[in-house]
Amino acid sequence: MRVSAVQIAVTVALVAWMITGFTRVPGRWLRWKMFCRATFTVISLTGTTKDGRTEPVNVYDHLSPGSFILGPPQLQAIIDRLTHSGQYDRIDGQGRVLSASGEQPVEVRGSRVVL
Repeated sequence: MRVSAVQIAVTVALVAWMITGFTRVPGRWLRWKMFCRATFTVISLTGTTKDGRTEPVNVYDHLSPGSFILGPPQLQAIIDRLTHSGQYDRIDGQGRVLSASGEQPVEVRGSRVVL
């Protein structure tokens, strides 16, 4: 079977188009629409219990199964639920928020999300 020049050109163009769809652009990461419209939070949290002990808090344990998109409002809702339930007296931490606007730092101070 012989491959024509047109088939090769179309294949190369398609591969190049797919590669550029996943490259960085200033202010954006992973230009694919699913990624550039979503907001992800990568954060390390520490919870303080009522007796003063500290332990790591994994917010992803509190998302729906299969969920991985976590923006600041969802993070605040999880922190509120964990502190109002009495599981933690306060939660603190720091990390990064990734969105269509780029990457920015995020902190949790005294159980409040601060951008």
